[in-house]
Amino acid sequence: APLKYIFHVFRPLEMSAKKPVPFLRQVIPVRKKVQRDPRFDDLSGEYKPEIFMKTYSFLDSIKKQEKEMVQKQLKKCRNMEQKEKLQRLLNRMTQQEQAQKKQQKLRERELSLKRQQRELAKQGKKPFFLKKSEKRKLELAEKYAELKRSGKLESSLNKKRKRNAMKDKRHLPSQKNL
Repeated sequence: APLKYIFHVFRPLEMSAKKPVPFLRQVIPVRKKVQRDPRFDDLSGEYKPEIFMKTYSFLDSIKKQEKEMVQKQLKKCRNMEQKEKLQRLLNRMTQQEQAQKKQQKLRERELSLKRQQRELAKQGKKPFFLKKSEKRKLELAEKYAELKRSGKLESSLNKKRKRNAMKDKRHLPSQKNL
């Protein structure tokens, strides 16, 4: 019996196809590679935008430098195709910057509302949570105040009127159909 165990240890990993496979064949287990997505995995931790922004705040300065480089290249560039590409890149960079600022403002507003709710709760009052529509109204009021401060209120209202007029025109029946 001991000789049998010795042969099990030293037998080849590949078996001949001509001989029948023994019943108690020992196969070396291959570990399956488990792929994990860090977005949905608990091991990666929880996403907190404030911490994320603090951790990667150095990227803002790098983006600023890149934007300045693109602007310099755009001034020097003579080739129209290259100029258009650089202009599109510059537009995309500015749009991303504006979107980030907008998101930051929203986050700050939400944090201030949460702080107010905590203070009210400490005073013993019932917490009051704003509905989405009310949040939207507050946002519009803030936008209106910002436009008034910068002096662009009239032009933005004119644009809005034109846009709404075009929408109305599209929905009206045309002269051909009458």
